[in-house]
Amino acid sequence: MAVLGPNRYGKAETRVVRVTRHGDAHRIKDLTVGTALSGDMTEVHLSGDNSAVLPTDTQKNTVFAFAKKHGVGAIEDFALLLARHFTDSRPAIHHARVAIEEHAWERNGAFGHSFVRSGREVRTCVAHHDGTRSWVVSGLRDLVVLNTTNSEFWGFAKDEYTTLPETRDRVLATAVDVAWRHTDVSRDCSHDWDKTYENARAALLTAFADTYSLSLQQTLYAMGTRVLAECPGVCEVRLSLPNKHHFLVDLAPFGLDNDGEVFFAADRPYGLIEGTVLREDAPVAGPAWE
Repeated sequence: MAVLGPNRYGKAETRVVRVTRHGDAHRIKDLTVGTALSGDMTEVHLSGDNSAVLPTDTQKNTVFAFAKKHGVGAIEDFALLLARHFTDSRPAIHHARVAIEEHAWERNGAFGHSFVRSGREVRTCVAHHDGTRSWVVSGLRDLVVLNTTNSEFWGFAKDEYTTLPETRDRVLATAVDVAWRHTDVSRDCSHDWDKTYENARAALLTAFADTYSLSLQQTLYAMGTRVLAECPGVCEVRLSLPNKHHFLVDLAPFGLDNDGEVFFAADRPYGLIEGTVLREDAPVAGPAWE
């Protein structure tokens, strides 16, 4: 006998751009929004009865309508607004998940109406609501950082397949993919999501720069620990750090020395270091990471 397991459905990658016009000084919020709903969905799977299904097209339209009616501030607030709307408005929907990526734009000089796509990282968030409780995970991806020194890698395990030489000075580079879980996101608790984001970002950059690294794992732990220290409302940090290898080029065939000045930047394969840093008293995560 087969039984229906966990399931959800929704609209993926809704692209919405909200322009706020204050005289000649305009503002842009450029988002990719994903919604996913779950609840009393047994019959639609077993018999095709759609009476409990809120169409994914409706979910898309709700994103656009809410962008107009409520505006878009911090993406965490917009995600919670949508998640709570879906669970509060439809009895068959017991849980809503809203994931948002924000694509940054910067002003093009002094022109209030002209923008250029920012080269910064992508800001992210995921909000869950089950009709009673809410969970929010914020984060970023593609924050590319590099240290030209203060990194070593030696004393590692070796076997008959090891060819990597030990080094006491290397380039350390990565593209940070990180998410942090907030503790209290009840309806009556206000959050300065933007401030927390900037504090977490600054903590990541500072820890990467001022940690004398003997391994990328050590740097990962230092970065996660610094976020917890700088952001009291954060209880758990998950990091994924691809090691962007930079290999010293052998210039001897050309009669040239290479004293740590010319490198080959290899894009693949790459080492991938992942880990979690959390407070000892971190509350149970529930569905926050799903």
